[in-house]
Amino acid sequence: MGCLFEALTNLFYEEESFMKRFSFLFALIVLIFGATGCSSSSSSAQEEKKTITIGATAGPYSDQIREAIQPYLEKKGYKVKLIEFNDYVQPNIALDQKEIDANVFQNQMYLENFAKTHQMKLHPLISIPTVPIGLYSKKHTSLDDIRDGTTIALPNEPVNQARALTMLQQLGLLELKKDVEPTKASEKDIAKFHKNIILKPLDPAQLPRALGDVDYALINGNFALSSGLKLTEAVALEKTPDYYLIVVTIRPEDKDKPFVKDLIAAYKSKEFAKLIKEDPKYKGYVWPDWFQKQ
Repeated sequence: MGCLFEALTNLFYEEESFMKRFSFLFALIVLIFGATGCSSSSSSAQEEKKTITIGATAGPYSDQIREAIQPYLEKKGYKVKLIEFNDYVQPNIALDQKEIDANVFQNQMYLENFAKTHQMKLHPLISIPTVPIGLYSKKHTSLDDIRDGTTIALPNEPVNQARALTMLQQLGLLELKKDVEPTKASEKDIAKFHKNIILKPLDPAQLPRALGDVDYALINGNFALSSGLKLTEAVALEKTPDYYLIVVTIRPEDKDKPFVKDLIAAYKSKEFAKLIKEDPKYKGYVWPDWFQKQ
């Protein structure tokens, strides 16, 4: 920059011609406006880093953000935008297309399967307190009511269907083939039913509404709670392994950025721990190991 100014100045004083003066003034104007543009772009980039847009499914995970994560980040000087989704597809598409900076809705197994299927790069940041999948019913209050012909709805999405089938096996209602990895099980991997139940695969978001049409439904926690169901109403709850805990997800290229470190700090904050441990509505959540040690 200094060399350019010096060259232009020399040009101005070496020749007094009108054209050279004009050339000097024109070059100087271009230089000034160019520098101003760079400064504006830099300022905009810095401002963008102070706005975090988070996508979450409606229900417990968006509530956690509103009640603890957003206030914590706002105290750090961030502006937080929360976008709620009603399915398990759009949050990852929005993240991949840079419409949001992070999402909170999926477990590790779903993330890996979705990223592979859709050829996306997604990065699990931190696991968080998670609502277990549950077996719900509006017609029955016990597993003892299950008999031949009982209808049970379950997710049709591969990862959560495998999760539901594993739970049905734990409940003694069916048996999966011995050579099948539980996290990849599908209906074709059922070796036998211990009772002649009828399985009805449905979109995960539709399962709460299906309760009036089936005997039981295996419903993901976020959809169960957002529909008004309570964990205490479940006939049975899953014993949730670590790989089914919900993870905050970001793009890999952002993992070392300051806003990501602050997002982790928000979930590890005393404010978040207090919310989960003291608010009755979060009773029954499955805690990650790191959270149990707080």
